[in-house]
Formats: sequence, structure tokens, C-alpha cells
Amino acid sequence: MKIVIATNNKNKFQEIRELLPDSIELVTLSDIGCLEDIPETADTLEGNAAQKTAFVLDNYAYDCFADDTGLEVDALNGAPGVYSARYAGEKVTYDDNVNKMLKEMKGKEDRCAQFRTVISLKIDGMEYFFEGSCEGEITEEKHGEGGFGYDPIFKPKGYDITFSEMSLDEKGKISHRGLAVAKLVEFLEEYSEAM
Repeated sequence: MKIVIATNNKNKFQEIRELLPDSIELVTLSDIGCLEDIPETADTLEGNAAQKTAFVLDNYAYDCFADDTGLEVDALNGAPGVYSARYAGEKVTYDDNVNKMLKEMKGKEDRCAQFRTVISLKIDGMEYFFEGSCEGEITEEKHGEGGFGYDPIFKPKGYDITFSEMSLDEKGKISHRGLAVAKLVEFLEEYSEAM
């Protein structure tokens, strides 16, 4: 089975490809000639994921899936949430967002947070959603070199290391994205068997 993933984020592509079985071939946006930035203007993760798959389907006529992920911090009333990628502003680096988060969390005792991923899959004219979440806490400083985004400051519940200190395989088993992708894979495998 071939399916398009509606992202230009190389880190996200790599992480998801690691989670998919060999029976599913992942096709990138550049593989289908889509080089433009797909808008993400919805105010929910579901809305942004659906916006991306609709764009690919409407403009390129490919079945595809897309995810949107947000970090929801209790002490910040669920922020940055849907604005996680542009928390420190437009066209910022992962580091800019992480530094802003550390600054906002300075001196806060409640460091509970969760990552949430929502995947929209559009296939054969139907849309399906899959969700995964991972609870944890925001550390007081950065730890580790791996991963991307907020990984250096997010310590999942039950672990004493951050996502950045884990291997892709280890992170994939417990992460928000890993759990959502597992549901997607299970669905696609059953779907292709039923064809």
C-alpha cells in the first residue's frame, strides 16, 4: 500500500516511517510535486490535520494522512496547544519555542503536561481520525540531543529521561505520535485486507 504523508517536516517523516510496517510505503509531499506550505489555520489539532489532508486530496488527488500535534501544559491553561510549532512566533526554531517554554515555566511548581497527536486519514472518499496522547512533565532545563520540538524538556510519566534522551524506537512505543500511528497502522492493515 502506498500512501502520502502530508508533511514537509523531515523529523516527523523519519519518526513516522520508523513506526510503519514494510507493507506500507510512505510517499512524501515532494514525491508528488507538492512544494508549497500547506496552511494550518484551524483552532484545533483535528482541524489542522483535516486541513492538510483536504489540501492534498483537493490539489493532488492522492489518499493521504496528516497529523497535528500539540503540547498542552497544565500551568499554562493548556497552552501552547494548537500553537505549539509557532509558540515563540512565526518562522522560529525548535530552540526558540523550547526557550520560551522554559521562561514561561520558571518558578512554577505544577509542571504537568501532555503531548497530543491527532491524525486525519482521507482514503477512498472517507475521513478517519486517530488520536494518541502521552502524559509527562516539563523539565527545568534541556536534556539530550535527539528528537525534535519540545523533546529536550518533556519527560514522559514513569521515566526519568526526556524524549530527547530516548532512541526513536523507545520513544515510538510510548509517544503520542507513536500511539496515534499504531491506531492508523492497525486500521490500514485491516482496510487493505478487506479490499
